[in-house]
Amino acid sequence: MLTNFILLFLFSGVPYYLYMEKREDFSYEKTFLASALLVLIGMAILILTQAEISTIVIIVLLLTALFSLYKATKTTNLYKLSYYIMFFNIPVLLFGIKESIYYGISLLVSLFGLYLMAKYYEKNYGSANYQPITGITLVTPFAGFFLTVYLTTLALYPPFPNSILFFNAILSSTPNLLWYLIVGIIFFGNFLIAVKVMAKTVFGKPNTNVHYIDLTLRERLSHYAIFIILITLSILGFQELLS
Repeated sequence: MLTNFILLFLFSGVPYYLYMEKREDFSYEKTFLASALLVLIGMAILILTQAEISTIVIIVLLLTALFSLYKATKTTNLYKLSYYIMFFNIPVLLFGIKESIYYGISLLVSLFGLYLMAKYYEKNYGSANYQPITGITLVTPFAGFFLTVYLTTLALYPPFPNSILFFNAILSSTPNLLWYLIVGIIFFGNFLIAVKVMAKTVFGKPNTNVHYIDLTLRERLSHYAIFIILITLSILGFQELLS
């Protein structure tokens, strides 16, 4: 019971919604890193304790995930989007420990890439708000490419690792009505969020009032490293699927 309570606290986004969101001195950047750390701690507890999650905890986490989905549809800030998507995907971590942990790692890697894109937006355009920075793939090909990769991965498109590991987690779990509900909500929610953001940032018409600046060499190397990790996770996911 205590483990379930701890996991509920770590996975539900309670520290963010009750504390971080209300603190002006707690930046969006710090919020993502702190929230990701809490989720990692929760994943470690799952592995170490092999805890059996109660149905009540799963239902509460699903409700908080739906609230995070609502928040994700209302924000145009890439920092906020990164941790709302993280909170939204938490129920998947409860499918099967081994497979869900793989999905959680892949999710955090792709969200870290989105977090770096938020830093890029903030540095070059003064804000991580993506709404006025449209058509970025046409004028900044490196930034457009990596942003497309992260959003496509988050949208659960194959052969990117999130989709493969999501499918593996489904296969490893025991189906029931709640399970079907979670699968449907998480799959379509991720897809709709990513497609909405992609349409407004990557493929829109460039804004003539904006001076576009592409990723620096150092930034590109960081994103290439994340890209390689995602490819590696895809390969591991295929191996798990075939085994």
